[in-house]
Amino acid sequence: MAKLAITQIRSEINTNPSQRGTLAALGLGKLGRQVEREDSPQLQGQLKVVSHLVKVEEA
Repeated sequence: MAKLAITQIRSEINTNPSQRGTLAALGLGKLGRQVEREDSPQLQGQLKVVSHLVKVEEA
């Protein structure tokens, strides 16, 4: 599987609680924080929920 680098580029202020929970599950929560995750269908679903808050690149 491919690894994805996920970077938070927008604040979680004024987002709904499910989006904040998704960011926390991804290991994000502060601007500029970056994590690497294995690509999976579950991850793609999470990224769809917070797509306006994060930038995704192939690692």
